[in-house]
Amino acid sequence: MANTEEFRVYQKQVIANCQSLCARLQSHGYKVVSDGTDNHLVLIDLKPAGIDGARVQTVLDEVSITLNKNSVAGDKSAMTPGGIRIGTPALTTRGFSAKDFELVADFIHRAIVIAKDCQAKTPAPAKLKDFKEYLEGPAAARPDIAALRSEVEALAQSFPMPGL
Repeated sequence: MANTEEFRVYQKQVIANCQSLCARLQSHGYKVVSDGTDNHLVLIDLKPAGIDGARVQTVLDEVSITLNKNSVAGDKSAMTPGGIRIGTPALTTRGFSAKDFELVADFIHRAIVIAKDCQAKTPAPAKLKDFKEYLEGPAAARPDIAALRSEVEALAQSFPMPGL
């Protein structure tokens, strides 16, 4: 399969999508660890943005976006790593284009803004456990989270899962 023209075209699209995602996240001011990408992954250092990957991943889970928190240089805890890692193969397989990944980057940016606001409103001592409790409690009815989830799910529904 990897020796077919179809697979080569797919792989080129994976990389183009990742570069589009990366550029858009950089335009929002996020620090890309490698200053760009030439593969299927982007690693974002969120420490300069004042938030960690664990909190951002938690909010993204709430809005139906799946990615991974990830350690970056200078982290002190694996439980609250300073970055997020985003890959493009899964959505490329569903038919997302480079332009669609710009929208995905905008969704991620909005979730980071929400995470920072929730972090600021989390009662002390503001550990990850407290942040999650705040999200499940007082923040559960936030209209910005509901609106973002609705937009994410609407976009996802327009790209069917392969094989279904």
